[in-house]
Amino acid sequence: MAVVSANSLEFHVQRLPATAGAARPDRPVVVFLHGLVVDNLSSFYCPLAVPVARSGHEAVLYDLRGHGRTERPASGYDSRTAVRDLFALLGALDLGHRPVHLVGNSYGGTLAVHAALARPDLVAGLTLLEPPLGGAWVENMVDTLSAAALSLEDSPVPAELLTLRLRKAAHLTAIADDLLNRTTLIDDIAAGRTFTPADYARLRCSVLVVCGEHSELVPGARELVRHAPDGALRILPDLGHDVLKESSGALREAVLAHLDATAATAAAAAVAAGPRAGALVP
Repeated sequence: MAVVSANSLEFHVQRLPATAGAARPDRPVVVFLHGLVVDNLSSFYCPLAVPVARSGHEAVLYDLRGHGRTERPASGYDSRTAVRDLFALLGALDLGHRPVHLVGNSYGGTLAVHAALARPDLVAGLTLLEPPLGGAWVENMVDTLSAAALSLEDSPVPAELLTLRLRKAAHLTAIADDLLNRTTLIDDIAAGRTFTPADYARLRCSVLVVCGEHSELVPGARELVRHAPDGALRILPDLGHDVLKESSGALREAVLAHLDATAATAAAAAVAAGPRAGALVP
């Protein structure tokens, strides 16, 4: 575990070097972006991050602002600030000389698209797992988060969980209460803009979207793939919004194949461009 200062915040970071013998310094660094509220970097660790490191990519996982063990300020939960957090963190990790491939789960996928649009020179590829992309999702999520905030306000549940020695559940519940009732997270999500076909058309990197067959997010994924210059959609059968937890084998194969393809493209582009200097702080 490491604590890294970036964008005036302390971030909890896990950094997995590429496995010895498989390391390829020309491959993009793979950065994982998790979902909202009760999610954190640990959801990626065994299903994807370790296999990615074993395949020769360096992997970076971190708890988003306010989540997990990262510092929890009262504000700054909008997508623009999240993108600044991401690239400031990579700069603090001295990764400014390497392209990155972003793997985002759920809301982390939305942030990954924002990052690729903001810094197309730095994002070499996107892998989006069940990304919420449409405007209807924002309305539904705000309603869900608002209801959860009301249920957690002054709730005895965290104390009761501790009494039952369910420390992990108590900790996650306390984090959710803090995020929903004592930060601007819900308001920031509500104020966020949704993507347009023109946004997707501006994506310069390769994009793989993975959704469960029964997920309500499939239409939004099809819209992205329809307009992105280099987009592909993989549908995993018999699943909903749970591909990261319930389909590790098929998901791992799809992600590793996409990473290999992205790495080859990035290497060819680097040779064509020649030596160049760059910084990761917008």
